[in-house]
Formats: sequence, C-alpha cells, structure tokens
Amino acid sequence: MALTEEQQQKSRQAVRELMFKTPYIEGTGMVPEAWAEDGVRIRLPFDAKLSNDGRVFHGGAIASLMDTAGAAAVWAGHDFDKGAKAATVNMAINYLGAAYEQDLIADAVCVKRGKELSFSEIRVHDVDGKPVATGTLVYRIVR
Repeated sequence: MALTEEQQQKSRQAVRELMFKTPYIEGTGMVPEAWAEDGVRIRLPFDAKLSNDGRVFHGGAIASLMDTAGAAAVWAGHDFDKGAKAATVNMAINYLGAAYEQDLIADAVCVKRGKELSFSEIRVHDVDGKPVATGTLVYRIVR
C-alpha cells in the first residue's frame, strides 16, 4: 500500500527532526536552515573544538557537514514507499579554502533519485559567501 502525500511529508519531517538529534550531528551543533524537496541548507556554527588550531575548521568537520547536507537533500524529497534503511555509499570532496572563525553553510540538492541510489551535489561556503568546499554524495536507501 502506497503512502499518501501527507504521510510522505510527515515521514520527511520526522527524519529532519531525528537527524539533528542523533548524538554525533547534535554534538557538532549543525542546524537545518532550509528543508525542501528542491534542496536543503545546513549551518555548522564555528566551534574551536572542530578545528586543528582553534581558528579553522578541520577537514573532517567539513566532510561531516557535507555528508549530512547531501543525505538531508535526499531525505527531503524521498519516497518512503522505497524504504528507510540508509547509508552513504560514496562521497567526493574538493576543498577550496578555509573559513577563519566563521560559521559554515552547506547548500545541497538531490540531482538524481534512482531505485536505490540517489545523488546529491553540495556546496559549502562561509557566511560571507566565500567558497570552502564542493562535492558529491551517493546515498542508498532500501527497504
């Protein structure tokens, strides 16, 4: 039996709420600023604990932001009739620059939804709009 559009929307909202309450993501301080089928925006507030030197985000923190944003872009428009067990399959990152003691913003869109695999493009910039990283994410959701 297929879910109604209202049930699909409730499931997408439930994932949004749950995603940012998981211990790791909540521990980074990430917060969703926009969540729609055509894309998401997630903010990672600056925290010296997520840096190497107290001033610049560690690459792993940026990667975590990108993974979260890419997955969120998939979930934001996901068809829950296809399942809800998920994992990142692959992620590619291009680091473009550093953000000194500033929040980071990730904008992500799901560019293709397949039977099991979905593909997201992610762009990270600082609050002034300076590019920090770009990347792609392959995300798998099954029954």
